[in-house]
Amino acid sequence: MINSLKIGNLTWRHLNNPTEEDFEFLKDRFHFHPLDIEDCKSVNQRPKIDIYDDYYFLILHFPNFDRQNKFVKIKEVKIFWGKDYIISIEKNPWGVSQLFEEYEERIQNGEEMNFRNSDILLYRILEKLMTESVYLLRKVGLDVELINRELLQEKQVKIIERISVTRKNLILINTIFKPQLRLFHLFETGKVTGFTDDVEYMEDYWGNILDYLQKVWDMTEDYEELIEGLSMTFDSMQTNKTNETMKILTLVSTIILPLTFITGLYGMNVGLPFQDKAWAFWGIMGFMAVVAAAFYIYFRHKKMM
Repeated sequence: MINSLKIGNLTWRHLNNPTEEDFEFLKDRFHFHPLDIEDCKSVNQRPKIDIYDDYYFLILHFPNFDRQNKFVKIKEVKIFWGKDYIISIEKNPWGVSQLFEEYEERIQNGEEMNFRNSDILLYRILEKLMTESVYLLRKVGLDVELINRELLQEKQVKIIERISVTRKNLILINTIFKPQLRLFHLFETGKVTGFTDDVEYMEDYWGNILDYLQKVWDMTEDYEELIEGLSMTFDSMQTNKTNETMKILTLVSTIILPLTFITGLYGMNVGLPFQDKAWAFWGIMGFMAVVAAAFYIYFRHKKMM
């Protein structure tokens, strides 16, 4: 379904879950390149910008949580950017849809809205998407902080799961934004001039988007280093706990070994010293207790226990 919004001299058309009829309308009405239409029909395309004489075509990726707010997934936004129009395409309603509905409501409430050119409208869309990405990344940062707090608690299985999920999310965020750094540099360097008569006027705006992207990139790298450090710390703690457990078991086995030898020796069906004495049982038990105590005192003295 194509929703249209008139903002001054600009027209913003937004498509959610577009149909074949919608694509035919775009092709016939705006004469977009057939390959761009094919890209709109496909999913999980690589981020890119195609430059034509009368329009630009952008495919952008942004992170978003799934319905359980646990795993990050890729949200793909496709934009046709012309001199007096913007056409945005989303498979499922998200950030662009929210901004479209916000502007639509403001216009219905009688608020006057006007942009100097379509470049500013595109900037507002990108700003919205980047703001959503920063917000999401901060939530991932809270997960990292929560893992840090729970690291010393007795919840090994839960911590392992949280570390794995957070690491997976950060890797996906990294792969989303890394290829787009080069794409947005085209705006700042002037290779993508847009449709404004004052190119210098837009440089600050594109620079702000690039600042957002650089901020997200830096935050992702910082969180990746933190989660890697927490993972290594957790692994070291678990290894240390395992070593301590094995140490205690080894010491216990060392104490029990001579006692097992004595009980095994007197359990044989042969003649042994003192076996006919009335005090033999308690004497042997006392001797075994002394041996166990001696080993314990020795290990404590050597600070092995």
